[in-house]
Amino acid sequence: MISLSDIKSKAPDFLQQVISIREHLHKHPELSFKEFNTSKYIQEILRENNIPFQSIANTGLVAHIGPKTGEALCLRAELDALPIKEESSQKYTSLHQGIMHACGHDVHMASLLGTTFLLKYFEDKIERPIKILFQPGEEKLPGGAKKVLEEGVLKTHNITRMMAQHVAPKLEVGTIGFKAGLYMASCDELYIKVVGKGGHAALKDSYLNPLIISSELLLKLEELINNNKTLSTPSVLSFGKIQSDGGATNVIPNTVFLEGTFRTFDEKFRAQTHQEIKIIIEDLNKKWGSNIDLNIKKGYPFLNNDAHLVSEAKKHAIEYLDKEAIVDLDLRMTSEDFAYFSHKVPVCFYRLGVRNEKKGITSMVHTPTFDIDQEAFNHSFGLMAYLAVSL
Repeated sequence: MISLSDIKSKAPDFLQQVISIREHLHKHPELSFKEFNTSKYIQEILRENNIPFQSIANTGLVAHIGPKTGEALCLRAELDALPIKEESSQKYTSLHQGIMHACGHDVHMASLLGTTFLLKYFEDKIERPIKILFQPGEEKLPGGAKKVLEEGVLKTHNITRMMAQHVAPKLEVGTIGFKAGLYMASCDELYIKVVGKGGHAALKDSYLNPLIISSELLLKLEELINNNKTLSTPSVLSFGKIQSDGGATNVIPNTVFLEGTFRTFDEKFRAQTHQEIKIIIEDLNKKWGSNIDLNIKKGYPFLNNDAHLVSEAKKHAIEYLDKEAIVDLDLRMTSEDFAYFSHKVPVCFYRLGVRNEKKGITSMVHTPTFDIDQEAFNHSFGLMAYLAVSL
């Protein structure tokens, strides 16, 4: 049996190595499903530490710790970065123009490697298999987790439970956040093309204005979800882009393009809403004589944390840190492709505090100035290792 004191006494030995790994990964980010050098780098580290692994999903990896047979707990981190130009003067600033680890996946990978080093050190005492998953493409639909499932990785490796952590720039460094049950929303992308008839703005009878049709469509969709007070589940339907194929003060364009997102926590309601959007569009086409084309790119499902697994993880996190360091999280309308796994096996997806206002580290994820207080590594990988052996 591996004790709390075993983990806490050994973890500091790997701290500087984990920080060095994180800084290397941050300097060399790669976009979703193109994480070839990132994967090679992790493979080299695993080989150096005599940790067996298999390649999956092109750039992904599954490493193995502990007994070869039995039901396995899987720990997961993501490989990919975002198409964002970093604004930073840190020594580890991205060397790849326009690409940045702005969501903390470099932190997740480095921390998981630290966890792997610890588990490898105590491997002779580990009673059940532990799988280490480095997953590609979390940031891009349909998501690398979906590809992992399609390749049968859970069945092949007898994975019956999963766990992952994610940076939380709203939580102070030294804190950990948990939420049982529903936690993160599903995510669909909506692409709508509204085709009317262009013409001279002064000649009203000669054109069919797609801007007016688009405006009515947006209002009806707003009423469908965001202004609907009778919805049984939290939901969001928002559009962040509207663009025409031309137009001017006196020129009506032919076409308008809309791009938006739909998020909710109920699969039945999700499918029902897709149909209702189609009906609204059909009715508008009949009313205006327009041609509105809808493309719904179905993305991640909602994330549901297993109540028992979270309860146990929370209990052990209190043992590793203390009660004051544990934060109860709220429901989030953001999404995460780890959600796919939550519909297959019990999961625990928790948050790692990385904020430090005194140091000016307050930027949110997906921004050019995002960074973390690396003091978070003082407990991040040790805690995950302790949770893994305790669970």
